[in-house]
Amino acid sequence: MANTSNSAELIKSYGIQAIENELNSLHALSQFIDEQFAAVIELLLLNQGRAIITGIGKSAIIAQKIVATLNSTGQPALFMHAADAIHGDLGMIQQNDVVIAISKSGNTPEIQSLAPLLKRFNNKLVAIVGNVNSQLAQQADYVLNTTIDREACPNNLAPTTSTTAQLLMGDAIAIALIQMRGFNSQDFSKYHPGGALGKKLYLQCGSIAQNNAKPAVSPNTPWKEVILTITKNRLGATAVINEQQQIVGIITDGDIRRMLENYTDFQQLTAEKIMSHSPISVEANAMATEVAALMQEKKITQLLVTQQSIYFGVVHLHDLYKEGIL
Repeated sequence: MANTSNSAELIKSYGIQAIENELNSLHALSQFIDEQFAAVIELLLLNQGRAIITGIGKSAIIAQKIVATLNSTGQPALFMHAADAIHGDLGMIQQNDVVIAISKSGNTPEIQSLAPLLKRFNNKLVAIVGNVNSQLAQQADYVLNTTIDREACPNNLAPTTSTTAQLLMGDAIAIALIQMRGFNSQDFSKYHPGGALGKKLYLQCGSIAQNNAKPAVSPNTPWKEVILTITKNRLGATAVINEQQQIVGIITDGDIRRMLENYTDFQQLTAEKIMSHSPISVEANAMATEVAALMQEKKITQLLVTQQSIYFGVVHLHDLYKEGIL
């Protein structure tokens, strides 16, 4: 029977070696961020069309990822498979589009057939290529060099480091465009309205609070009614408000426990005697991410919400977990 301990160590060493081989090869990629790269970014910034990104094989998969990244950061982009392009998909290219072709060798038959066809449409052609002497590089208007020393594959065959280099160049394009356009988190949220990421970018605490109960008592409310209000609404707290619906205090489960410790005669106790004064509150338009950070900093599980100084509702820590904010 094989020694499982030695086998595990061998497996880990292979994984570490693959990562280190890729990192070593990719470290040199920054030297290829040159005037050609700057020209491509300026072209995309000034261009009124889209980025049409094409490739074949593993490069096609990388092309799809780059398309997704560009679209999510404000640069309209479409994927066009190189093999399908010469069988009708060239029709998706419009007059002002910039075509970006991705290839390690730059000499695959599909790419060789596609490049001259693209030139007929007078669209600018950008090559992300690992061979700057290839036919693709020679026919391109701009060349982004992604040459690597070798693949992480021990046989130097399976596309590994080369596809990572292509992906990294695509990320560099996207990030440069983001920064040149001043694309911020508010812009980003327009393209990511769904899921946990979208919620982190646009969800306001008022939207959470309005789905919760709105427990409230007056300063003169008897202690028994206070406990019933907290229990009924299941938020672990209640606001104490005045006649103008303004918050004057909060009573939490912890305040109730302290009441039991500090008093022996409960007959005359009211909310005003039990409450914590000047509780922390936020406006309804505060971002949920900011509220989450505040609750964690203050080590509290409930936060009162106001709207133009009027009591609006309660946000509970569990709400933030439920929404994926935490």
